[in-house]
Amino acid sequence: MASEEQPYQTFASLYDALFDGDLYLEWAEFVKENVPVGKILDLGGGAGRLAVLLAQAGYQVDLLDISAPMLTLAQEHAADAKVDLRLLQADIRDFSDWEERYPAIVSFADTLNYLPGPADFEVGLKQAYEHLEEGGSFLFDVITPKMVNVDYDNFCYNNDEDPEKIFMWTAYFGEEPDSVDHDLKFFLYDERLDAFKLVREVHHEQTYPLADYLAALKRVGFTRIQALADFGEKKADDGDSRWFFICQKGEKA
Repeated sequence: MASEEQPYQTFASLYDALFDGDLYLEWAEFVKENVPVGKILDLGGGAGRLAVLLAQAGYQVDLLDISAPMLTLAQEHAADAKVDLRLLQADIRDFSDWEERYPAIVSFADTLNYLPGPADFEVGLKQAYEHLEEGGSFLFDVITPKMVNVDYDNFCYNNDEDPEKIFMWTAYFGEEPDSVDHDLKFFLYDERLDAFKLVREVHHEQTYPLADYLAALKRVGFTRIQALADFGEKKADDGDSRWFFICQKGEKA
């Protein structure tokens, strides 16, 4: 069994190392500007980079992710930072057995774009809604149709700065409108074989027009919905590559 899991553990570590640390700092600042210090749930929090920053800022953070290897990394990052995270392995579309309710839930780094279709997306929104306290806030981001259709058109990125760990990222339009497939390949040098080993995954992301996001949030029951861009610096429009949403469950007392 361990031999089957090892490639996914390896990929999780490589994927975690890809992300620009400055982005996590910006996500953390966005949360701190909009959510008082207290209990918070990070949906699809992966390797815990954001969760650790929030814990260091005084938040009591629970992290939910479907990937066991990512949660293992999250535990390691938390231990390195000397902070406590409570970890939960579950699908963001179904964690009804988790009875905790939160004053705030966050979900960044395109997490909701990985849900395969509009029905799944709305189910994910409902789970977030149900796990909020009355008056609680849900903050999340998504990539936009502009990012999919313009920014990722003919997109290819190669990183060979480390000759023993070469990375190639190619983006292709998906079969559905406003979707993209990311073909991620790592070529890792194996001294024993004197050859490179391929570690590969394809990630599918789906996005929608801004009006569709707003309509789905309203159907689920969210109120006081704000659609923003540039980490909250401006109102969202069709020219943005990433949208940020702040919405509320019910009305604050």
